Amino acid sequence: MSETVIVALLSLLGTLGGTLGGILATSKLSNYRIEQLEKKVDKHNNLIERMFKAEENINILDEKIKVANHRIDDLEEK
Repeated sequence: MSETVIVALLSLLGTLGGTLGGILATSKLSNYRIEQLEKKVDKHNNLIERMFKAEENINILDEKIKVANHRIDDLEEK
């Protein structure tokens, strides 16, 4: 084999190696960023669920206050 062919093959191997390395590094970074975004979304969803439960509890307490006020009004009338 001539020196030119050997140099060309080595250049090809180097180019392929560099390209594969770059693809793997980019893939790892993308996966990491996606995982971080998923964690943020999970935190947000948990907050939404907790707020929904808190609003339900507030509505129940409001209803209890209304009932208590009616009882007080009935007792005051007697």
